[in-house]
Amino acid sequence: MYQVLYRKYRPKVFSDVVGQEHITSTLSKEIETGKISHAYLFTGSRGTGKTTCAKILSKAVNCLHPVDGNPCNECEICKGLDSGAILDVVEIDAASNNGVDSIRDIRDEINFTPASCKYRVYIIDEVHMLSIGAFNALLKTLEEPPAHVKFILATTEVHKLPVTIVSRCQRFDFKRVSPEAMKGRMEYIAASEGFTADEEALSLIARIADGGMRDALSLLDQCTGHGKHITAETVCQVAGMTGKDHLFSLAGAACEKNSGKALELINELHGNSCDMERLCSDLINHFRNLMIVKTVRSSCDILVCTADEAKQYKEQSAKFTLENILYCISLLQESMANIKKGVNRRIEMEMAMIKICSPALSSDNEALLRRISDLEHKIKTGAISVGTPAEAVREDKKETPDIKTAPAVKEESAASSQSEAVPPPDDENLEGSIDWAEVLSELTKTNMPLWGVLTGSGAFIRGDHVIIVSDNPTLSAFIRTGTNARDVKEAVYRVTGRKYRLGLQGSNAPSEASEAPQAKKDPLADLIGRAKDMGINIDVNN
Repeated sequence: MYQVLYRKYRPKVFSDVVGQEHITSTLSKEIETGKISHAYLFTGSRGTGKTTCAKILSKAVNCLHPVDGNPCNECEICKGLDSGAILDVVEIDAASNNGVDSIRDIRDEINFTPASCKYRVYIIDEVHMLSIGAFNALLKTLEEPPAHVKFILATTEVHKLPVTIVSRCQRFDFKRVSPEAMKGRMEYIAASEGFTADEEALSLIARIADGGMRDALSLLDQCTGHGKHITAETVCQVAGMTGKDHLFSLAGAACEKNSGKALELINELHGNSCDMERLCSDLINHFRNLMIVKTVRSSCDILVCTADEAKQYKEQSAKFTLENILYCISLLQESMANIKKGVNRRIEMEMAMIKICSPALSSDNEALLRRISDLEHKIKTGAISVGTPAEAVREDKKETPDIKTAPAVKEESAASSQSEAVPPPDDENLEGSIDWAEVLSELTKTNMPLWGVLTGSGAFIRGDHVIIVSDNPTLSAFIRTGTNARDVKEAVYRVTGRKYRLGLQGSNAPSEASEAPQAKKDPLADLIGRAKDMGINIDVNN
């Protein structure tokens, strides 16, 4: 009968255990010197050798002729334990025997001496699954068991164990097996089984296994079904790593800020029965890989991908800033939590991609930092449109004086002094209203920072002026910067079909007794304004 590789090549002595030398050396020394504890606790992630070491330890303490702390595997005790003929070593799965009655049975059995061995050994696997009552029943027995009884507890989630249990055991923490140690073990097994494997294939298997030797051997076993020679392509096919093009496409749409393309991709994936929760998880991992490439010099040792995919990650990461990548990961993680409790997973995923593609929709600090980072990246790389500086500055200077804070009934020169604040409109001087919401909607197409500053404002028409009413202290200084005044007037013209001049009312209107207030500017607005003063036209929508 065929036996899978991880069972066939399970270590039988401590020296064969891969990657846990700090534990196996200690255990073998304890057995060699006779200083054996009454209870052991083995913790660590899956497939790192906890149960294997427990079985070796149970044989070693009972072996008739131990060799350097290892079982000889030749005496009748070792052979009887391997074959299951000797029942003095008991393995219990706490996941299915987690009740208090199971522990009471153990407590009754330990009063009897072992039939063949020196010690009766109880191996309790996944011990964290025991109930509270079972733990309480185990406490006294675990602390002071009979001299002929040994306990070995194994768990992947030691934090779930009561402190009273942990304190009664000698604890050993199993590390994840390194990729180099895995490769060496797999090369030995391949030579023993008569098949070959490329070094790249073995490295990929080791990275996929994520520190679990059992997972690595299970995947290697699957690959042998495709032939006597294992390549990286075989590993990708068996592990289901193919088909990452949609992730690169979604990340590309995010980089281009093309929400339409992103929604089309999601619609196509949804039509192909793609689970939105799995898609969100895969996309988080994709941006995590971009983050690794962006920050780690030898990223190929960390990424779980082929050489071609590593090249794609490197090319795509160059198009993102690190702040942008972190923002995408943070937003996707929030969406992941909403997907798990939301009614419509597809809508949550679509909302996430729209927010990633349109950072102006979010007003938190992370979104602002991302927008600033994008602008700095564009300036460094030259990916901005530059006009004629002299003409731009002259044009701005001509248009800026049009902004007034007085009743704005007659024109004033550029050298005029501070004006009076605009009085509240009443029935006598209010000449008309304006669809200000439509004006703000037009501004989103041409000047997003200005739209953000004007959010929450209102306006009315008085004579040939549009009077803006706002409590935003940054508006007065911001609207005098660059081409912002012209952009507002053009938006008004597109809505009303008529050209108006501008006026300000509210906290933005300066008083007669003081100079113009030095309002604290928005960081992003200040950056864009300084760039425009230098004659550099930055389109934040791209």
